[in-house]
Amino acid sequence: MALAAALALALGLGVAACGSSSSGSGGPINLVAYSTPETVYDKSLIPAFQKTSPGNGATFKSSFGPSGDQQRAVIAGQPADYVHLSTGPDMKALVDAGLVDSNWDQNTYHGIVQDSVVTFVVRKGNPKNIQTWDDLVKSGVEIVTPNVFSSGGAKWNLLAAYGAQLKEGKSPTQALAFLKTLLEHAVVQPGSAGDALTAFTSGKGDVLLSYESDAIEAKAAGEAVDYVVPHDTILIETPAATTTGAPTQAQDFLKFLWTPQAQQLWANGGYRPVNQSVLAKNKDKFPVPPGLFNVASLGGWDKVNTEFFDPETGSVAKIESDLGVSTG
Repeated sequence: MALAAALALALGLGVAACGSSSSGSGGPINLVAYSTPETVYDKSLIPAFQKTSPGNGATFKSSFGPSGDQQRAVIAGQPADYVHLSTGPDMKALVDAGLVDSNWDQNTYHGIVQDSVVTFVVRKGNPKNIQTWDDLVKSGVEIVTPNVFSSGGAKWNLLAAYGAQLKEGKSPTQALAFLKTLLEHAVVQPGSAGDALTAFTSGKGDVLLSYESDAIEAKAAGEAVDYVVPHDTILIETPAATTTGAPTQAQDFLKFLWTPQAQQLWANGGYRPVNQSVLAKNKDKFPVPPGLFNVASLGGWDKVNTEFFDPETGSVAKIESDLGVSTG
């Protein structure tokens, strides 16, 4: 009986440890994030944290990829101490799995470490004069956007398109019809926002739907692109949290990301700070689109994720299936 009890205890501990590293072991902080912020983490935020007193001696093991794939990997057992995902539903999946505390967003910034907006990335000089959402569906225009069933960025892109139609006075039925036309213009739908950017800069398509931060980073890297922030677009809010049982240094890293120093590093990397004083210092770089809206104005993530993106019953799933695009 004692042996059976010991075995049961060991198995229970093993299950509880799934998705997080062994806290207090002195090992690296396991950082798992969506694809887009890889550069700003590796080249700016992590080195800056390591120079602070709480970050002294910290090392990191990082993983970047499509947000949906990342949350599924963590649930399957990939070590994670700090997670930064693209969408609320991806974080909710970790909460539901017991890997992130349910109060993860109970702070001043509601668990959001930076913002962005959906933009149109175009060829240098904008040869097709793409300025509005209607321009995207003109004859001959080819679009690059990621696959919504792996990429959080793709969900933001389609919600931006849908919400923009509502802002223009269209009905929900008309807005959904616009999404269908938009996706019919998609020449390729890569697995992540990062892969979509690579496809575009390699020559695919006339316009890329993307995070503003990707557009800024691509221009800074010397890519032959410009970008347009449409009049009506969505505020992208990406959630971050530490996992249950994460080491103290991982928790300190999350706190560091909200400091004015780190918020300015986010801004330098093309992301909109959530610290309002830092955002104000960067207002010329990040003008507010006149028709900016958020996911809450569309009913919130619970509603839109079910209505649009459920792989079996979602309206976008039906559109993509009819177009022969994978929804798995």
